Amino acid sequence: MDRLSLRSRFALLAAAAAVLVVVGVATASWFLVRVRLNQQFDDQLRASAELAARSTSAQDALTVLRSDSPPRRGPGGGPGGRRSDLVVQFVSGDGESTTAGGPRFPVTAEARRLAEGASSRVEETEIGRAQYRVWTVAHDGGLVQVARDAEGIEATLRVLGLLHGAVGLVGVLVAALLGRSVARTALRPVDALTAGAERVARTQDLTARMPVAGRGELARLAEAFNAMLSALAESRSAQRRLVEDAGHELRTPLTSLRANVELLLHAENSGRALPEADRRRLLVDLDAQSVELTALVAELVELAKQDGEPERFEPLELSDVVAAAVARARARAQHVVIEVDLAPVRVLGDAAALERAVLNLLDNAVKWSPPGGVVRVSARAGEDAVVEVGDAGPGIADEDLPHVFERFYRAPAARALPGSGLGLAIVARAAAAHGGAVWAGRSPEGGALLRLALPPLSHPNTGVLSPSSHEDRAPWG
Repeated sequence: MDRLSLRSRFALLAAAAAVLVVVGVATASWFLVRVRLNQQFDDQLRASAELAARSTSAQDALTVLRSDSPPRRGPGGGPGGRRSDLVVQFVSGDGESTTAGGPRFPVTAEARRLAEGASSRVEETEIGRAQYRVWTVAHDGGLVQVARDAEGIEATLRVLGLLHGAVGLVGVLVAALLGRSVARTALRPVDALTAGAERVARTQDLTARMPVAGRGELARLAEAFNAMLSALAESRSAQRRLVEDAGHELRTPLTSLRANVELLLHAENSGRALPEADRRRLLVDLDAQSVELTALVAELVELAKQDGEPERFEPLELSDVVAAAVARARARAQHVVIEVDLAPVRVLGDAAALERAVLNLLDNAVKWSPPGGVVRVSARAGEDAVVEVGDAGPGIADEDLPHVFERFYRAPAARALPGSGLGLAIVARAAAAHGGAVWAGRSPEGGALLRLALPPLSHPNTGVLSPSSHEDRAPWG
């Protein structure tokens, strides 16, 4: 079965179902006809026995029955039998019997009990080589029995059995052909999807779309296939943009790093040592460039991990995540003051990704803050769980506000400062992964104000709000 194609399986299952139905209907029909024929035969036999009981002798009764019963057509005379197939037997109270129309047949103990007033009954017995059905009724302390050959019924049932078998065989063959046709028609959309998938695999064209017809399971399959292609196309596009942007951003520090290294090597190979001040300046530049390159590669890896790995969400206290990020920011930013205002707020998320996002907001604020400046951090609960980071720096120009969360975007004023342009992009990616949003504006002190909003837990003890529930919300700003 596993080696068969899907079409063959459908055809085989349809044919098997049809066989069961045809065989079941034919068998039930045959049995119903059998019961009906026997019932009609017994009704006629009982009427004959009751009529015979009005006669005084077996021969008189046989004469009356033969004159009352017209000849039958068909094998064995049909259900009623021939006029000559009747046998009448009178049994007196002392057990003596007289028979007309055929040989004497035995009287059973059940039949003898009828003489005691029991109701009439039918039995089967053999008379000679034929199978007879016998109806017995009580009569004047004795019995009257009328027997009729049942061969007509059996012959009719045999003919009907053959007819049912022939019709059933034809029905099975027709069902097999129809099953094959139905399977071919039903699987035509699947064939189209298969051809489409093979074409996409062959051409790598993720813009192709499968036609969607109707609203059934196959239509849902086509829609899911199209959604998968859209997701793959978006993923490939994002990957291509990431590689292109990364190559562009890496080119400058690598070129500078290579130029400084070549200058040092040239000085060593030529035997003309560089002045100590120039040599120290080059080494300082090399160190700064290597640090910048390391930070850029680390942020690229972090961004690629966020694009490629699903986050593991769990209930957590957002204020604890913010406090951990603040502690790390204070350890490497001694020239600014970080003020914290945290309120308890529960969210569903990845603690490591959220801590990295908050730390990036803090690093951005620290970078733009003057010495002794104040960076304010708050976390509060409301319709959303909100983390805000504000600084007292120069702020963000209006034309730069829509782009601050884009990958590798750096405002003109920021190009002279260290950084890769990926920190806030990582924040935006973390917000999107958690079903939240980001926003950039101005703080009351005139500096930058960056906001990260996340969906809170619906209730600490009664469930959570799905991270996907905010996916359709547009970012602020």
